[in-house]
Amino acid sequence: MSELRQLRGPALVLLALVAIGTFGYAAIEGWPFLDALYMTVTTLATVGFGEVHPLSAAGRIFTIGLIILGVGGALYTLTAIVQWVFEGHLGQAWERRRMQRRVDGLDRHFILCGYGRVGRQVARDFRQAGVEFVVVDVNQASLDLAAEDGFLCVRGDATGDETLIRAGIRRARGLVTCVNSDADNIFVTLSARTLQPDLFIVARGNNDDAAPKLARVGANRVVSPYSIGGRQMAMLAVRPAAVEFVETVLHGADVELLLEDVSVADQSPLVGRTVEQLQQEVAPGVVVLAISRDGHLLTQPASETEIHRGDELVVFGTPDQLKALEGMA
Repeated sequence: MSELRQLRGPALVLLALVAIGTFGYAAIEGWPFLDALYMTVTTLATVGFGEVHPLSAAGRIFTIGLIILGVGGALYTLTAIVQWVFEGHLGQAWERRRMQRRVDGLDRHFILCGYGRVGRQVARDFRQAGVEFVVVDVNQASLDLAAEDGFLCVRGDATGDETLIRAGIRRARGLVTCVNSDADNIFVTLSARTLQPDLFIVARGNNDDAAPKLARVGANRVVSPYSIGGRQMAMLAVRPAAVEFVETVLHGADVELLLEDVSVADQSPLVGRTVEQLQQEVAPGVVVLAISRDGHLLTQPASETEIHRGDELVVFGTPDQLKALEGMA
């Protein structure tokens, strides 16, 4: 971790002193390695156990120099440790370990790469929907903001495999990459798809030419914040009531009706049933608006349309109705 790097210098100084002392006693006095190492450690520690073997004049001069260097090295190390503790690095390191343990306990979660303006909004919507997720960002200021917002965080470059593994990508069900750079989003998508072939990936594409590249390297969906924002503004200008209704259904906190995406598992009792049976017998009151199957979206499915394993049902209903349907799917 970056906090521990500040202690690297003092640790190297101590190792160098031990190496110099061991080599010096072995060369000057002709002692075996273990005796030379023991004499070096007792000298540097100033415990006063006495000499392992009688020292020659050259050996005593060498010991005097080693003691002087050892005292200087000890002061340098102690100063570095005190500074490290009082600057808060010890607490930060402890907090990172605690948070990593919580991340290690996640399963079927989402990984959110990038905590800028777009990423922060995604995190808020995830929290509102009750979705478990972890934020990944290389910028400490962004991570501090995410931690203040109450989210789990992992610091690191999301384009690297090691960072994604620490975020639990092998246990995750999805990843959203919304960093500012299209190139970074492409690399994140490629790394994630390589590590987890079944992962559902949503990627941000700022430029028009980024969308096909992101899809080519494994993104299931590509979103342009600018095009979506412009489309939203245009729709609000032309059809304000309809857009507000959809926004309320999708994002409202206290609404009686919700729009949900329900995945049909291989062994689900819904497999083989028709849309009519689902709406009238299995989950009365639920309306099936569309079915996503093999990459194609079937809107307004006929009542006799059969439900297949792997289908994604776009359904409309009350929270209780949708919860019951998700339990069966």
